Amino acid sequence: MIARIIAWCAKNRLATLLLVGLGTGWGVLSVRSTALDAIPDLSDVQVIVFSEWMGRAPDLVEDNITYPVVSSLLGSPRVSAVRGQSMFGMSFVNVIFEDGTDLYWARSRVLEKLSSISNKLPQAAGRDAGPRP
Repeated sequence: MIARIIAWCAKNRLATLLLVGLGTGWGVLSVRSTALDAIPDLSDVQVIVFSEWMGRAPDLVEDNITYPVVSSLLGSPRVSAVRGQSMFGMSFVNVIFEDGTDLYWARSRVLEKLSSISNKLPQAAGRDAGPRP
């Protein structure tokens, strides 16, 4: 079978070149029209709240910053998980939202909750809420 195809291509050089050219053109057009994303974004929508309270022990940061922030964010709409982490002088709270949630909507919900509890947090603690990759 393959020998017959090769023999036909050897006899009909012009037809073979035309078929190869048509196949190449079709392939180029197909590649150009196909939407490719080399690195798709598979991550969840999340907002990270980072707070600094330098010179304080992790237990103190946990009790005064991380716990109040986590407990206030647990009741937010479309939140699937809230994770807090405390270390020397720093607090990180990751708020993970359900799939399909708009990032700016999620960020505004977190900022609303933070503004409602800001009087319960230490004044010396710096706070920054924003999306992190």
